[in-house]
Amino acid sequence: MKKIFASGLTFGIFDHLDENGDDIAQQYADRLSLAEACDGYGFYAYHLAEHHCTPHGRGPSPNLFLASVAQRTRSLRVGPMVMLLALYHPLRAFEEICMLDQLSGGRLELGIGRGSAPIELGYFGVAVEAAPEQYAEASEILINAMKGGTLSYQGRHFELKDVPLTLRPHQYPHPPTWIATNRPEPASWAAANGANIACVGPSTSVRSVTDAFRAARIHDADIGHQAPFLGLLRMVVIERSETDAYLLAAPAYERWLKSFKFLYELNAIPTPPNLPLNFDAAIESELCVVGTAASVRKALLDQLEEAGANYLLCQLAFGDLPLDASLYTASTIRSEIMARVGAS
Repeated sequence: MKKIFASGLTFGIFDHLDENGDDIAQQYADRLSLAEACDGYGFYAYHLAEHHCTPHGRGPSPNLFLASVAQRTRSLRVGPMVMLLALYHPLRAFEEICMLDQLSGGRLELGIGRGSAPIELGYFGVAVEAAPEQYAEASEILINAMKGGTLSYQGRHFELKDVPLTLRPHQYPHPPTWIATNRPEPASWAAANGANIACVGPSTSVRSVTDAFRAARIHDADIGHQAPFLGLLRMVVIERSETDAYLLAAPAYERWLKSFKFLYELNAIPTPPNLPLNFDAAIESELCVVGTAASVRKALLDQLEEAGANYLLCQLAFGDLPLDASLYTASTIRSEIMARVGAS
């Protein structure tokens, strides 16, 4: 059952599954424990990023990990954020999507995109200049495949002829779709095509994206259906005092940042200009929100309102944050924020 709040706010989880210093298997086990707890706390969905050849992401096959999450949870929805279609044959992508939606009992939230790190695509032989067109073809094929029957397609990168589609997703006509964007133009496309959006950045800049989404939205499209989600991503750490929260989150952010910069430094590539290069900058840019339950609640609700967002993607685990700290933040969000805005 979807967790929709009276104020129109919904809360989900976002994860890079970035390296935390633990054994890989132990980190997977801890994340599954966190997902299980968040299921019990009433979070809406667990979204997992896809990264390759970098400590920034230990979940290069999100669907594989999310299949495990689905078996450990009852109502928590699951989905890649985003599935890098330039790295999949679209037929294989479709079959994986069908499997995950069926295995989860219809809980898939499907994020698709071409990725924000060209060097990762390059390791698979996908050229930067080819990625947009390859992604466009793959997404078109995927949309056509959701209609069932047989699949034919003739493009520059893919050619399919009378392919029998023997699998189908659990959800009809297809799982909810998402794109991640910080620009108004893709947000307008998402609105016109019934997709949800996820954004990161200062609330004032995100507002231009959500305004573009609303301006392009077909208002009758959600009659009888869930209204679209306009997501805002924030790293969140709650502790019993402001000092404790800062001392816990600051080194964890620095470790996350080191993982983020790994491929950039390895290949002598400049990091993105909007990347906060220290923890204080991350707080100033609103990427990180840390403090007591009261201060975090006020900051998050103010930022959501300013951004025009109705869905908070909480990144509760990053860097070397201990599992106990992530669990405390999750439970406190439930009791001190979600409960106060009125869970239905």
